[in-house]
Amino acid sequence: MSAIEIDNAPRSAVLDDAHLGDIRGAFGTIRQGDIAPRTGWWARFKTLLAILGPGLIVMVGDNDAGAFGTYTQAGQNYGTSLLWTLLLLVPVLYVNQEMVLRLGAVTGVGHARLIFARFGKFWGAFSVIDLFLLNALTIVTEFIGITLALDYLGISKELGVVAAAVLVIAAAGTGDFRRFERFAMLLCFGSLLLVPVFLAVHPPMGQVALDFVKPQLPADGKLADVMLLIIGIVGTTVAPWQLFFQQSYVIDKRITPRFMRYERADLWFGIVLVIIGAVAMMAFTAATFQGQAEFGNFTDAGGVSAGLEKYVGKVPGVLFAVALIDASIIGAAAVSLSTAYALGDVLSLKHSLHRKATDAKGFYAVYAGLIALAAALVLTPGTPLGLLTNAVQSLAGVLLPSATVFLLLLCNDKAVLGPWVNGRWLNLFTGAVIAILVTLSIILTASVIFPDIEGDTIVLMLEAGGGVTVVVAAISWAIHRSRGDVVRPIDRTGQATWRMPPLDRLKAVRLSLQNKIWMSVLRLYLVGAGGLVLWRIVLLAVGGGE
Repeated sequence: MSAIEIDNAPRSAVLDDAHLGDIRGAFGTIRQGDIAPRTGWWARFKTLLAILGPGLIVMVGDNDAGAFGTYTQAGQNYGTSLLWTLLLLVPVLYVNQEMVLRLGAVTGVGHARLIFARFGKFWGAFSVIDLFLLNALTIVTEFIGITLALDYLGISKELGVVAAAVLVIAAAGTGDFRRFERFAMLLCFGSLLLVPVFLAVHPPMGQVALDFVKPQLPADGKLADVMLLIIGIVGTTVAPWQLFFQQSYVIDKRITPRFMRYERADLWFGIVLVIIGAVAMMAFTAATFQGQAEFGNFTDAGGVSAGLEKYVGKVPGVLFAVALIDASIIGAAAVSLSTAYALGDVLSLKHSLHRKATDAKGFYAVYAGLIALAAALVLTPGTPLGLLTNAVQSLAGVLLPSATVFLLLLCNDKAVLGPWVNGRWLNLFTGAVIAILVTLSIILTASVIFPDIEGDTIVLMLEAGGGVTVVVAAISWAIHRSRGDVVRPIDRTGQATWRMPPLDRLKAVRLSLQNKIWMSVLRLYLVGAGGLVLWRIVLLAVGGGE
């Protein structure tokens, strides 16, 4: 097992020595070097309490201001007919986040640094730059969510935004990891404010349950709008920042492979919580607005609060607004941390919540700077907030496939994960997910460039994407068969104690010709699609696009 260099002991891959030591979670402590067997339910329960955090925070943080807008738009415009999309996303959420928590616990190195070290400067710099830009825009949308809630509650926007920014900065800047995690977990529990709203509205449970498991498209509504909303649900539920955040947060919490099953349980708790919130929002907005003039005419999350007050009562409207503020705050904190962790990893800065601000100036400067910039933009008159929101959704759709591609490549890198590499079926599932994400990304890019795209065109693109996927899969299978490749079982011996060696001791990556071709295609797509999307947004911002 890799550890801190002591005499002739092997060096650790961990880049910041603050990432080594006791696990001091919100609800318990596990001492460094504790290898005692967890026998009995009480011992296992206490261990789980100490580990709880990364999965819950990353999942609830994903139910942020953007998610509130997307889920309530689906409910207000199309009822509960799109609930099934959430069920389909559950395995995608788990597989993606399980891979990054495995990378974090086994390697001790953040996601951006691993990409930089294993795939070169271009992709490393690209991963950090696009993460920085996308996250900065995402944090702006969190503060837009706060302003919508403040407007409904009748609280000064200026005072509320400044107070929220100060709170988010102060929560992470104490130099006490446990204190931040307790703050974040309090916000996680705050997301349950959506449950009493659901109970107050009491949607028809039979219809909700049926629509949750029955794939269908709304009977009314333009097909193109419906498809783009489905893509929006995918984009807001599976976001690139989640990959970077959870991997780095697992490292900062000092979780090792020994506690992998507890961290997987933590992730499942987070997924359940995020699905409960998403289902509740779709269901109670559908029930609230069904048959009313506002049905099919979604405005924003603030309008949902007003509608709840109008048709259900003041208390549900207030609870929804408070839940929106809660979601926006945890979203802003998590997204800012993902950026600060990534830059700290790549630039070799001290980057840990265990360190005080005076001991990790660059790390906290990035974190606080992003929050302050977002708050300032939201309070600046004339800032095109609607365009910034659209930019986040569009760029996230463009970048998500590349993030998943590198996640898959890293999880098949034996030098990085050793006995923890992906199995065959997990690779097949993830490959299918990537194919779907690429297709959806292309559709989303096309819709931004050509706003009047027709539903028939979108269906044709989906069919073409499916066809290309089948052809690529057939070619790959034929190549492997012609080479006589044999799928050998993976030796999982010593998983609980295996850690990645230092990066400078790893064998260089040897990409196959097939992988090099696909990475080149991916690079061209990202540059082209990202550039076109940004150009369209700039044209709209200056009034040159219609």
